Amino acid sequence: MASTRVQSRSGPSTSTWRAYVALTKPRIIELLLVTTVPAMVLAARGLPPLTTMLATLFGGALAAAGANSMNSVYDRDIDSVMKRTSTRPMVTGRISPVAGWAFGSALSAISVIWLAFTTNLLAAGLAGLAIFLYVVGYTMVLKRRTSQNIVWGGAAGCFPVLIGWAAVTGHLSWTPWVLFLVIFLWTPPHYWPLSLRFRDDYGSAGVPMLPVVADQRHVANQILWYSIATVVASLALVPVAPMGWIYSVSALVLGLVFMWEAILLRRRTRAGQDPKPMRLFHWSITYLALLFLAVAVDPLVLG
Repeated sequence: MASTRVQSRSGPSTSTWRAYVALTKPRIIELLLVTTVPAMVLAARGLPPLTTMLATLFGGALAAAGANSMNSVYDRDIDSVMKRTSTRPMVTGRISPVAGWAFGSALSAISVIWLAFTTNLLAAGLAGLAIFLYVVGYTMVLKRRTSQNIVWGGAAGCFPVLIGWAAVTGHLSWTPWVLFLVIFLWTPPHYWPLSLRFRDDYGSAGVPMLPVVADQRHVANQILWYSIATVVASLALVPVAPMGWIYSVSALVLGLVFMWEAILLRRRTRAGQDPKPMRLFHWSITYLALLFLAVAVDPLVLG
């Protein structure tokens, strides 16, 4: 009987904890942090102080978690319509809107205060701006109003490189802005294949993603052009930073594969075949992770 009572008390607690974790969208946080560390390594031209790195990662994770949580609360009506998001905690009622918004707001505030005290005011200010752009600019204003929502709204996801750079140096040079541009241009060919795969979901939810309001050929063309622009921006880092041969070769090879996958998607679309958009979606994640790994390895090995 005693063990049964203990399990009944711990069960809901564990379930609630998992619901709050799911509210923060951990996979998105992981991708954001993948770009932060390499930016910090490049800024330091080696390993930055461990305390600075850990403090920045913790603060960045809190900022992303807070913004994602408020996004989940605001978008609960959309998520309830889409099959892909129908099991999220705000939809199932595991967390109330008030509790979810309070949780996200608290995490956001703590992240800015944390970064201000452990790194510097510039990094903290950039984190606050990123949260505002994602929650207000993207979630509340752009997402439901324009097919270019993730183009401009995606800018918030580029801020981790600026935050990481600022945490190490206390200022922003041209280099972090080039890294920012790489992620900014990468976002459409990363996200549009996903929305191409789930365009019916987005359409039923009334979200005007580009694949919902435009034909597949136009979407495929846009994906290809943004892929090319991403690769060009990644190569621009070579003279700006400057970068050595490790990054240069990696950026070129990875970029060629990235563009080739975009070309294949365009070919399949023009031939009236299944565009297989998830191939490019998954590769885009691999591309960004490996590219930023090269950003970190190059200065560590070559100085």
